Amino acid sequence: MPAPVTSPPPPGPAPAVGPALADSPAPADGTAPEQGPDPVDTGSPTSTAAPADSPARSPWPRFALLVAILGAAAGSLLLWSPTALLDGGLSHGMPWYWRGPLFAAVYAVGTVAFFPRPALNAAAGLLLGLQEGLLLAVLGTTLGAAAAFGLARWLGQDALRRLLRGRVLVALDRRFTDQGFRSVLLLRLFPGLPFQAANYGAAVSGVRFGSFIGATALGVIPVTAVYVAAAATAREPGSTGFLLSIGALGLLGLATLVQVGRAAARRRRTVTD
Repeated sequence: MPAPVTSPPPPGPAPAVGPALADSPAPADGTAPEQGPDPVDTGSPTSTAAPADSPARSPWPRFALLVAILGAAAGSLLLWSPTALLDGGLSHGMPWYWRGPLFAAVYAVGTVAFFPRPALNAAAGLLLGLQEGLLLAVLGTTLGAAAAFGLARWLGQDALRRLLRGRVLVALDRRFTDQGFRSVLLLRLFPGLPFQAANYGAAVSGVRFGSFIGATALGVIPVTAVYVAAAATAREPGSTGFLLSIGALGLLGLATLVQVGRAAARRRRTVTD
């Protein structure tokens, strides 16, 4: 049979082709309809391009300022001595209502300037006696720790946290963040750890300021009391209080040696593993 002849379409304008026929039905053979080209961004105001993020400010200038402040505080000890100032200015001719605040202030500045706390505690015991000396020594210790913590948290935390590497440092940071009060309290009860190192190390971690201050004020009482009592009873070397204080100092020194030995053993095991 011959093939049927189809007539050509009638003349007329060609149908317009749209950019996309989203609502057109699919062909009967099941093939997907052809889509038009993707729309091109013409740069009109309606285009929504996300702005680039501005670079974060570098924390290292603030860290350099922290180093400069602490260096100046430590260097100032070449020009003055906290114990000499306490002995010369607060023990003779000073009204009682000024003596306490000034003593606490000098003690606090001395701790920020890395002056040894045992010497400050001894000065408190010699000049003020056991009760008043212990109270003002604990107050000065807490104020100095708060000042050091605030400086390090404000100027140095962002820079130093970038240096936290390794499992040990990350684990310590997590512990201080989750158990801040308990961790700081243990540091204060441990006599072998430098007081200033605990201040700045806690400031770099995530411990809260209130937990740090509360644990410091409570944790420094035992060690401070031993030094203040030893100095307060030093004028009577044969007294029971002096002998007990000297015995307590010996125990603190022994505990420090034991803790240092254990820490060294743990480091050796970590290196060998």
